[in-house]
Amino acid sequence: MKKILVPCDFSDPAVQAFKMAVEIANQSNGEVVLLNVVELPVMHESVLMPTLSFEEAFIKDMKEHAEKNFAKMKEKWAKEGPKVTSFVEFGGTTTTIRDFVKDKKIDLILMGTHGASGVKEFFIGSNTEKIVRTAGVPVMAIKKQVKLTAVKNIVFPTTGNMNQEELTVQVKALQNFFKATLHILYVNTPSSFKRDMEIKPQLKAFAKRFMLKDYTLNVWNDFSEEEGLKNFVFETKADMVAMATHGRRGLNHLMSGSIAEDAVNHINCPIWTYKIS
Repeated sequence: MKKILVPCDFSDPAVQAFKMAVEIANQSNGEVVLLNVVELPVMHESVLMPTLSFEEAFIKDMKEHAEKNFAKMKEKWAKEGPKVTSFVEFGGTTTTIRDFVKDKKIDLILMGTHGASGVKEFFIGSNTEKIVRTAGVPVMAIKKQVKLTAVKNIVFPTTGNMNQEELTVQVKALQNFFKATLHILYVNTPSSFKRDMEIKPQLKAFAKRFMLKDYTLNVWNDFSEEEGLKNFVFETKADMVAMATHGRRGLNHLMSGSIAEDAVNHINCPIWTYKIS
């Protein structure tokens, strides 16, 4: 977590994300990159309001506004470190962030989110949810202020798949950074029910295969994986969830959804995600 991108719209969740990014960068000797993305309005040229003139004035005003807000944030929360750089880009939010991550070689996106619900969640989703689905680097989504020292228990939902080496290596690094206990979670559902005598040996083998340390093994019975994860996090008062996302898109995403995106929208603790193929 050396180069941390914080997409920033200056809302309270974005400010909380910046504060947490500063803490992480201080501990990892890293840097924070702030990015404000401005989506340009679609204008139609007229005699009274030439499009080009309006856009130039709009771009100038938005850039100046963002830079003033960036300066205030740096002064208030990063005056004594770490290194913080800031950028203003114009374009579609998700596409711009995705391209920016590649160009600047970002290795963690830390985003504040309000979440999404109802019709908006089903058809549109939050910007954070879209980034979770498409980003090529880990994404951490937070809704409220979180102190690094408060992250002591991380929930890691898994099926015990032995082929998830890349994901599990990343989760182990995350656990080590926070010096936290890892709670391995298998959610048992009616549609794919397994007996404890089947699941527990599988989870033990998983922990042994990846040489996990300071962990617990947990089987939780619920109506769905989404509900099981939410209820386990609530019951155990977990501080963070670390999980995979498959980055589904289009009709496949609408039909099958994503547990990671559901977690981002509905669980209040930080959600760390890593896209796997």
